[in-house]
Amino acid sequence: MNQPVPAPHAPLRLKKNEERRLRAGHLWVYSNEVDTAVTPLTGFRAGEPVEIQASNGKPVGTGYVNPQSLICARLVSRDPAHPLSGSLLVHRLKVALGLRERLYPAPFYRLVHGEGDALPGLIVDRYDAVCVVQITTAGMEALKDEVIAALDKVLKPAGILLRNDTGSRKLEGLDSYVEAIGQVPEVVEILENGVRHLAPLAGGQKTGWFYDQQANRARLAKYVRGARVLDVFSYVGGWGIQAAVAGADSVMCVDSSEAALDHAHAAAELNGIAERFATLEGDAFEALKNLKQERERFDVIVCDPPAFIKRKKDFKEGALAYRRINELAMSLLDRDGILVSCSCSHHMERATLADTLLASARHLDRSLAFLESGQPGPDHPVHPAIPETEYLKAFYSRVLPA
Repeated sequence: MNQPVPAPHAPLRLKKNEERRLRAGHLWVYSNEVDTAVTPLTGFRAGEPVEIQASNGKPVGTGYVNPQSLICARLVSRDPAHPLSGSLLVHRLKVALGLRERLYPAPFYRLVHGEGDALPGLIVDRYDAVCVVQITTAGMEALKDEVIAALDKVLKPAGILLRNDTGSRKLEGLDSYVEAIGQVPEVVEILENGVRHLAPLAGGQKTGWFYDQQANRARLAKYVRGARVLDVFSYVGGWGIQAAVAGADSVMCVDSSEAALDHAHAAAELNGIAERFATLEGDAFEALKNLKQERERFDVIVCDPPAFIKRKKDFKEGALAYRRINELAMSLLDRDGILVSCSCSHHMERATLADTLLASARHLDRSLAFLESGQPGPDHPVHPAIPETEYLKAFYSRVLPA
């Protein structure tokens, strides 16, 4: 039986030699790479499927276009027989699921990580029977119904929550909204590294939980037995709860959100460690200054802030914020302390963060040794041609007197 021939896509022609980056593995097309004399960008609808062509008209692959965005197109398929469609979404979801089921004993993980899973513009986090979806591009937004149908076919979730309220949608000219389909509870219980946590799906940060730190949090257990632990920018207590379960003598979580800390307290009760668990609500910088004035000291401090550098032009101010918060954290460490310092700003390169930590230590007349380092977990695959997909850095450091 003959296979149906895919409907032709509108051509998007590139300038001479501009296809080389795509053929080398990249997935993005920038607006200045398009031959607008042959295929004017003004002739396309946002999210329209296209065939991306080299300057000689030979196809590179298929994807979608958005004339409003600097990244004006994304390559999704290099196989002309399998353009972006509902069937391709189902196939890619099955491939992504196969990896996670090999690696994770329980159904709590990032199922789709955009370009890392060959589905640019799509994020799916799985909370057992509930999926939280973020669509970040016009091309994926145009396929929203197909995305939902593909998830239903592959996983049959009880509920799907569309957390399409991320700021990056503005760059694509997309509206912000949150929509629940099926049965979506306000808070779900998850299991990570054998520890029970509570994730607020609609009212929490991002998709409700930060799965990208799962492997880095797993490293924490061997450092915290019998220790006094401070978890800064704790959100719902991901690091702190796991530290207490691993045998920390005491844990304090610092966050500016009262609601997040309420979830952390509830998780402490779930895990039976409430008597060793405390929280401090407030701005992290001010909280650490106050703890220093009160002469508090800790054996292990985790500093996992939000992205201080969201845009390249914010680098100078953001880099100073990383320097300040890490100096404050080091000043609260006991004489032989462990600092776990993270950055989720892709503009803050790993080497730059390492230099920042060293400068912070030297300013306090401390010596510093890196013990371990981490990146996003394997449910956040890194695309080797797109450094933005390796955004997360984590350093485990020993801080000693000079």
